[in-house]
Formats: sequence, C-alpha cells, structure tokens
Amino acid sequence: MSNMKLITAAIFSASALVSQAALAYEAGDIFVRGGVAQTDTGSENGNVGTAELDVDNARGFTYGAGYLFSDKIGVELNSSEKFEHDLSAAGASAGSVDRLPVNLLVNYYPMGGLESRVQPYVGVGLNYTSFSSEPSGLSIDESYGAIGQAGVDLAVTDNIMLNGYVSYADVNADINAAGATIGEVDIEPVTIGGGITYRF
Repeated sequence: MSNMKLITAAIFSASALVSQAALAYEAGDIFVRGGVAQTDTGSENGNVGTAELDVDNARGFTYGAGYLFSDKIGVELNSSEKFEHDLSAAGASAGSVDRLPVNLLVNYYPMGGLESRVQPYVGVGLNYTSFSSEPSGLSIDESYGAIGQAGVDLAVTDNIMLNGYVSYADVNADINAAGATIGEVDIEPVTIGGGITYRF
C-alpha cells in the first residue's frame, strides 16, 4: 500500500474514533486538566497614589483536578504558573508583578449521566490570588474574591477530552510601601483557556 493510502486510512480511522467517542460524566469520576490560558485584565486596574495603574494582559500554563459527587455536580481545584504582568502608572512603565491565582469551584454538568461527545459545564467559587516579585519598595496584599467559569469538554476517547473555558474573577488588593497603604490593584481578569482533560 502506498504512503498516501496509509495516510488516508489513518485519517479515516482517527475521524471514526472521534465521531464514535462518547462520554458520560458520572458520580465518582476524577479528572485532571492541563493547558494554556490568556488572561485579559481590562483597563483602569487601580491606582498608585494619584496615578492610575494599568496591569497588562498575560499568558501562562494552567492545571487543575476535579471530582464529581454526582452525575451533575462536582468540585474543581485549579491554578496556573505565575502570570507575569507588566505595570504602568500615569502612562509610564512601573515594572512588573507576578500573579498566582488558585480557584476552588463547584461545577454543574447539565449533560452529566448522558452519553455525549460534548459535555458543557458552568461553575462558581472562590478565587485566592497572591502577588510576588513586586517593584522595589512595594508589596501587594493577597486577594480573596468570587470567580465564575463556563467550559466544555469534547470527548476524543472515553478518557481523553479537549477542553475549553472562560472564567471571570474579582481581584482586589492593597498596595503598600513603608508600612502604609498607597494604592490598590483592582482587576477583574477574564481568562480564556484550552487544553486536555484526562478522566479516570
């Protein structure tokens, strides 16, 4: 058989595998995720003194794990590598800061228990954010706030899925210098991510 015929046969076989793959989220399922996300911080992200603070967008690797208590309800814990954001104040560069989000969410799976290649979900929960590597002389407090997400898993096999999601979080923290509060970081990052989910 020629190489072209072999390639064509492999493509048809892969297509058939994807088209036949079906997934039913069920109580007791455990999954892990990994991927890449882009976070959009918007504009007017707080202030330093009387100067308006801007926090640039960033991209990084993400990961998480989850467990389903029932066919339709589960919990997910996710995080990422540190997102490095460039800062500017009053239009001038003000260095950068690393932001590390940790999210604990309760997810709802409307198609849970049903055989389907497409398994959407929505979730709400708590976001914890820590900051590090702040510009010299400054420190930024930790932040606790709400987070919401919506996503979808697309089954490739019974265990492997393509994942995509969008999330919105509320992040607000004081900026300190010499023991005094001199401003705040006030961002509402919208994060869009994609990657792979593996279900056990």
